[in-house]
Amino acid sequence: MTAIHDRARFLIIDDHPLFREALHSAVQMAYPEVDTVEARSITEALDLLAGAKSFDLALLDLSMPDVHGFDGLLQLRTRYPRLPVVVVSGHEEPKIISEALSYGAAGFIPKSARKSDLAAAIRSVMEGAIYVPETYEGRTTDAESVDRADMVQRLSTLTPQQLRVLQMLRQGLLNKQIAYELQVGETTVKAHVSEILRKLNVYSRTQAVIEVSKLDNAELFRDQAGF
Repeated sequence: MTAIHDRARFLIIDDHPLFREALHSAVQMAYPEVDTVEARSITEALDLLAGAKSFDLALLDLSMPDVHGFDGLLQLRTRYPRLPVVVVSGHEEPKIISEALSYGAAGFIPKSARKSDLAAAIRSVMEGAIYVPETYEGRTTDAESVDRADMVQRLSTLTPQQLRVLQMLRQGLLNKQIAYELQVGETTVKAHVSEILRKLNVYSRTQAVIEVSKLDNAELFRDQAGF
């Protein structure tokens, strides 16, 4: 990974102002010369990333108001695959850490970490390491995790537009509604759906939604307030 350079830019994506300030403080401790930009939603983050100036690192809270589960991380990884994204979350279960890493996160920092630990984690990622908490032991590879990794790989082949269509399918929207939201024709939506099914190697919209829901532990998230 490219070494930190003068006036590098970090993007902090979190809807809680107090924690945005905490992350900003940790970044300043690690790299005093870095410019930090804040986003309160994934939509706002994507708008900033589409600007003329690039970013060197993104710090992402999973619990955002405009996405579910790992959707935000998946959007960032799909649209900006070269941008290191570190998940900073209050949900510290090993299953969630494993899923974040499987989606290509450059690290996972618990929100409970001290500011000095946050700073050290940021330095570690910028030096090219994948940061995880010391208590994290990972999961052993089994048939389920192999299948999950295969589906994650298939998801990475979706275009940004196909990813948006898939997210709308998960919301239960019909083709007509998706077409309205994306301002395209229904024929275009049908073509996107067909390509999504082909790339994910599934036979129906329902199966696509079920398989993707398994990846982001939808049941687990529903059981945890605010996620």
